[in-house]
Formats: sequence, C-alpha cells, structure tokens
Amino acid sequence: MKVDNKIKPKIELRKGDVVIVLSGKDKGKKGKIIRTIPDKGKVFVDGVNMQTNFLRPTRDMPQGKITRREAPLYVSKVQLVCPHCHEKTRIAHKILGNGKSVRVCKNCHEVIDKV
Repeated sequence: MKVDNKIKPKIELRKGDVVIVLSGKDKGKKGKIIRTIPDKGKVFVDGVNMQTNFLRPTRDMPQGKITRREAPLYVSKVQLVCPHCHEKTRIAHKILGNGKSVRVCKNCHEVIDKV
C-alpha cells in the first residue's frame, strides 16, 4: 500500500485577485486569477502563459482550428497586487472584532478582502 505524505501548498490567492508574474517568459505581466487548483498549488491567470491548442478537422469543422488558452502557473511564480496601494505584496491575516479572519496587505496594512 502506497502512502502519499506530500505537504499540500496553501493557496492564499483567490479567484478574482489581481497578480503579477515574478519569473518566466511572462515576467512582469499583470492579470486576474480565473481559476485555482489548490491540490497542485497552481493558478490560471487571464492572458498569461498562453498555449496554442490545435483542434483536428471534424465533420462539423472541416478546416480544423487553432485556439489560444491559458496554462496553469505555480503559485510561487505569482504575487498579489494590493487593490489599495497597487504594489505587489505579501499577505498577512488579521481577525476583526466580529471574529472574521481577513487578508491584509503587508505594505499599506489595508484589508484586501471585502468585508
């Protein structure tokens, strides 16, 4: 019996967050997260890491088709852009008076989540 003891990465980014790419061919590009894969520690960013997808000719589409789509990026390759100070930032957590936990910008100390 095989046991998988890998530590799963915690994704602190959410769908709709604006991020900046830190390394790779798209370094410096900004985009909105359109999908996350928490089990693999990956995110899909709108307009970043585009791949070409070739569709074979079929009866419905006799000439075939070439499409472009986003490929996933590791979470470590992107960093959140604060909606208040518009700089890339790390994320802190803060518990409000009502007991709700929210994400906070490490640069300007503003709440990132909508309360």
